[in-house]
Amino acid sequence: MDRNSVIGLVLIFGLFFLWAQLNSPSKEELERQQFVQDSIKQEQMRLDSLANLETASQNPSTAVAANAAPAVETESDSLRNLRLASTFGAFAASATGTESEEVLENDLFKITFSNKGGKIKNVTLKDYFKTLPDSVSEGGTKVPVELMEDNKNIFEYLIPMGNVPSGSVSSNDLYFQSEKKDSTLIFRAYAGNGKYFEQTYTVRKGTYNVDYDIQLVGLSGDLTRSEEKMQLNWVNYLDKLELNTQYERNYTSVYYKQVDEDPDYCSCTSDDQEDVDGQRVNWVAFSNQFFNTSLIAETPFQSALLETKILDEKSDDLKKLASKIQIPIAEATDAAYKMDFYLGPNEFNRLKAYDADLEDIVPYGWSIFGTINRWIIRPLFQFLSSFIGSAGLVILLLTVIVKLLLYPLTYKMLYSQSKMAALKPRLAGLKEKFGDDQQKQQMETMKLYQEFGVSPLGGCLPIALQMPIWFALYRFFPGSIEFRQASFLWADDLSSFDVFAQLPFEIPFYGAHVSLFTLLWAGTTVIYTYYNTKHMEMTVNPAMKYMQYLMPVMFLFFFNNFASGLTCYLLFSNMFNIGQTIITKDYIIDKAKIKKELEEYRKKPKKKNGFQARLEAALREQQKAQQATASEAKPKKKKKK
Repeated sequence: MDRNSVIGLVLIFGLFFLWAQLNSPSKEELERQQFVQDSIKQEQMRLDSLANLETASQNPSTAVAANAAPAVETESDSLRNLRLASTFGAFAASATGTESEEVLENDLFKITFSNKGGKIKNVTLKDYFKTLPDSVSEGGTKVPVELMEDNKNIFEYLIPMGNVPSGSVSSNDLYFQSEKKDSTLIFRAYAGNGKYFEQTYTVRKGTYNVDYDIQLVGLSGDLTRSEEKMQLNWVNYLDKLELNTQYERNYTSVYYKQVDEDPDYCSCTSDDQEDVDGQRVNWVAFSNQFFNTSLIAETPFQSALLETKILDEKSDDLKKLASKIQIPIAEATDAAYKMDFYLGPNEFNRLKAYDADLEDIVPYGWSIFGTINRWIIRPLFQFLSSFIGSAGLVILLLTVIVKLLLYPLTYKMLYSQSKMAALKPRLAGLKEKFGDDQQKQQMETMKLYQEFGVSPLGGCLPIALQMPIWFALYRFFPGSIEFRQASFLWADDLSSFDVFAQLPFEIPFYGAHVSLFTLLWAGTTVIYTYYNTKHMEMTVNPAMKYMQYLMPVMFLFFFNNFASGLTCYLLFSNMFNIGQTIITKDYIIDKAKIKKELEEYRKKPKKKNGFQARLEAALREQQKAQQATASEAKPKKKKKK
């Protein structure tokens, strides 16, 4: 073995010896472990000896048996205390007790706490209800909405203790002593000699917020010295709160916000996990479609592991949401680590008041669509709702306002369609002239459009510019709690589908009910399409004509299970479109003026733009290719010999 190898081995053994020394337990820890083991062994020997004496007794009188039983029980309690000391360390005295409940409430909610774990057991919202379908009452039975109510839920701190085998003590295993002062509830798990783990909850009138503080008092010497953080395990099985559970599932997830970053969330439609390792986190929220439970830190959490799991549709629960949050120990030992619980509805203004981007929990969508909903549609809706009590009438008025604001774009679209209608006789003449030669018809049609200055895409651009508004409204109605259980006409809940008729069977992709708003929307869409296209020439591409009528039928399956607030808006929008189109085309647009404008443009000298030139070149090449293919397909004549 050469010199370098020897030196390497010596260094390796030296490092190993140093690592073993640094990680070996201290003298005091070894003595305590040995004391506990010796005590358990000695206690077991006493129990075995006592049992042997009882069995070997030649005169097993009733008195002896009666006297022996208490001795065994007493020794058993002593052994149990030793085991608790080994498992829970300084918290051994708090590891036994009887579970009891405490209550805090204000005008908005009632919170039930358990002294085991010192945690929230149930939150009852006083102003919001969930409907239970039953056969007793036509509209179903309504009960208050409850949050964090599932017995499978977990809310535990893993307190890092240096003298227990597992390395930590779970707050869920401890019985806390409670002290109630007005609207404040204090839980303390004592560890002897004035040491304790404290959790403090305070509620105030008119808010869904709970001031929540934790502190490890006098426990610095008992904590694992190498640990700088304490883990909070939070698992919540969310209850099904809406009748349309499939839709509710798609709007439910874990949301979170990293420091100096925009809020983010786990996937809503599949199992997902987000590991925010080493990144400080401002808040974590478990959100249903319309309600959430959020934990907001005054001093950011050190990191978090977040997870969402979709449960079977037959399960009593909607989803399982979980998080592992790392809390800085120094913040919780030197003073109280301050947090806030939000336990209530996804009301935009209440969440925005935290000034922490918590309002992004409301599922209005992201990018431009979310911006339109948050800062245009929502304020307009709230303004209208301030003096109109019916949500349905607000939707009607909102439709009128949106349509009037977009009317300049609509006018350009209808004007372009009127120009196309003025060319319809000429387009029909091209069909008669070229017969079934579709390629020639298309080329001559493009020349005609260029000659009269008409763009077939002129009616499409205004529609494209309106698309962001439509997509924004697609998310606005099912995401706004203002529509939840708001009735209008035959709809009981504008945030869910309306049930005009219940089917005795389920149709795939359609459901077991009939939405009348959707049916009326489809019918008015067909009427609007007919009136809007009856002056347009579609002989060149007749498939487009039938596709326009097929689309409403296809969307019947999509919108039948959608929020009736949206289908109600679409119905009002169609009715307004029909009236707007009739008035604009028949009374506002001057058809004679359009014909004159077309003729004047025809006389002007024209220069082809690049797009038109490339389009015509592509059509000519396509025509040549078709002619070549047709020529090759013809059978060749044999030459005579």
